[in-house]
Amino acid sequence: MYPPQQQGGYPPPLANMYPPTGGAGRNPMLASKIEIHVSCNELENKDALSKSDPIVVMYLEVKHEGKKTWREYGRTEVIQNTLSPNFTQAIAIDYHFEEYQKLKFQVFDSDSVSNSTKHDDFLGYFEITLGSLVGEFNGKVKKQLVGKNNKALKSTIVISAEELNDNKEIAILNLKGVKLDKKDTFGASDPFLVFHRHGIESNDYTAVHKTEVIKNTLNPHWSSFTIPLVTLCNGDKFRPIKIECFDWDSDGSHDMIGECQTTIDQLLTNPTTQLELIHPVKIKKKKNYKHSGCLQPVSVTIETKPSFLDYITNGVEICCDVAVDFTASNGAVSSPNSLHYQNPYEPNQYVRALQSVGQICEDYDTDKLIPAYGFGARINGQVYHNFHLNQTPNPNCFGMHSVITAYQQFLQTVELYGPTNFSPVINSVAGQIVSENNLTSKYHVLLILTDGIITDMNETKMAIINASKLPLSIIIVGLGNADFDAMDELDCDNGKLKSNGKVAERDMVQFVPFRKFSGAYAGDSLAREVLRELPQQLVTYMMKNGIQCKSN
Repeated sequence: MYPPQQQGGYPPPLANMYPPTGGAGRNPMLASKIEIHVSCNELENKDALSKSDPIVVMYLEVKHEGKKTWREYGRTEVIQNTLSPNFTQAIAIDYHFEEYQKLKFQVFDSDSVSNSTKHDDFLGYFEITLGSLVGEFNGKVKKQLVGKNNKALKSTIVISAEELNDNKEIAILNLKGVKLDKKDTFGASDPFLVFHRHGIESNDYTAVHKTEVIKNTLNPHWSSFTIPLVTLCNGDKFRPIKIECFDWDSDGSHDMIGECQTTIDQLLTNPTTQLELIHPVKIKKKKNYKHSGCLQPVSVTIETKPSFLDYITNGVEICCDVAVDFTASNGAVSSPNSLHYQNPYEPNQYVRALQSVGQICEDYDTDKLIPAYGFGARINGQVYHNFHLNQTPNPNCFGMHSVITAYQQFLQTVELYGPTNFSPVINSVAGQIVSENNLTSKYHVLLILTDGIITDMNETKMAIINASKLPLSIIIVGLGNADFDAMDELDCDNGKLKSNGKVAERDMVQFVPFRKFSGAYAGDSLAREVLRELPQQLVTYMMKNGIQCKSN
């Protein structure tokens, strides 16, 4: 038995890939990419000492085993302390004229960092087909939300849809404020900006980006940010952009400082121009009013953003690593109730997860060498949280079938133990990536299969934060019926992972409970769910580190 690398060795330092609406024989050229924006008004207040913190989750109706069910497709960000949120995070979906695509929008008051909504307060829902939304005048609807018992609420939801072109350009903007109006009695303003895209048909504006808040200053300099040109102006450099400047308030009642309009073309051709911020009320009431301060572009550049396929076709290899949970909470291997039980008639959940996710990643792995690890087992009287699954000095298995074979052979002699520690495996894989000294042409995917709640959560958070600067994504599949709510802390879809004052450089973790999927096609559904964020995570890493490739 060979149990190397017990503690690791790493020192601290997507549009959907597989759309759930896919079908055999579909011509992808018949699909249009639609971007959906959402806002709400007069939501119910569920918080006693403040206002609600709303989020909207969009579901798509799909057929599963002959029955219709709702699957989450996307969600907005959470906005703190407001009953009339204007969400900037859009949801992109492929529109197929020939399909009946039914959507449901559910609004919640978010009460935790978990991605699960089962503990959040329900604020209402609205259903519509994508065809109806696109067919509405100007692609925009405003409807009452529906509450429990299908009772109409006073709250309303506004949903707008616009077809996006295939422009791959991104804008990199850096702006500062000059002599902004003072809004706070006992200090300077706390300004932030909101960028709005102009709708040609509807002649109105949709919020698409919000900057950070700069505290206590009338001359703020916001951080540089990147935004796709299709999001900002649908790829049209001459389309108007509205920029609003607000003074942030903790209760959500942000005071407007002023607003201005510009275009990307104007920012590029006149980079030193000052944009005067005009308050719409003051300009009407005050005769001598000029402006409420100015915005000064510091730098404005346009770059071409390569796609996931651009990187893959230009030689980037996806390398799959696997880690399997051998803790005692799985149940004795010999028991039919164990998650590790080897039923001669059907594979267990571990094998099904390895097959469904592994076969996708394996297609992009040139050498088919998959390092496979185990954790939580006792070997020769000693507990290991990071050992080679094939019980040899080299963790590499040739192909996912060899990983499964090594797993099944190890089950014959394994002594399940515990606890459930993730950090040693994550640190070990991260250390191996560093030792390879190849951070530009390989991107690693660590697939962790587990049945229980992490017992080294703080250490795991720090391991992820430290590894977020590396070409690595982590996919965690929860098996069995454990309460995995705590696991959602690692899957930070609404922000970056934080711990001990440190912040991850990017979102790189995806968690999915296996029990969400059942039936003959559960594996396919699982693969779609856990891999849907991978393309965007890869592109984000490459661009953040200035790794370019030829765009197709």
